[in-house]
Amino acid sequence: MKNEEGRIVAISISAKKGIPKSNVGEATLIEDWGIEGDAHAGPGHRQVSILAVESIDTMRAKGLDVNPGDFAENIATEGIAVASIEIGRKVALGTALIVLTQIGKECHSRCAIFEQAGDCVMPREGVFGRVLRGGTIRVGDRVTVEP
Repeated sequence: MKNEEGRIVAISISAKKGIPKSNVGEATLIEDWGIEGDAHAGPGHRQVSILAVESIDTMRAKGLDVNPGDFAENIATEGIAVASIEIGRKVALGTALIVLTQIGKECHSRCAIFEQAGDCVMPREGVFGRVLRGGTIRVGDRVTVEP
């Protein structure tokens, strides 16, 4: 597999579900929970969501004014094809470690992005993971697929 290393370009959280996420410079991942202070954290297999900034750029090319966090993803990466990483692989985010549990998601209702563009990348290219080892992550930290 190519592109097994990249970097974090944005970290986004929200206190409530259904509202845009705000970008923060750093966040704490909690083992088997998710990102501290994020409404989507909790038990289960979708504790953290990741989307490549290259996917966000695809939507920008369609004329949308979108930024990291607008897709409700927690982490935006650059330089690593996150949607191509196999389920079950471990991914280091700085000193924290997650295991990928799901690629894409079913959208039960069309989001504002889909309404504007007739498409949204998150259902196809967003990935989800469970936190195996907590830690503080920061914008600029390395993202590495474990061997």
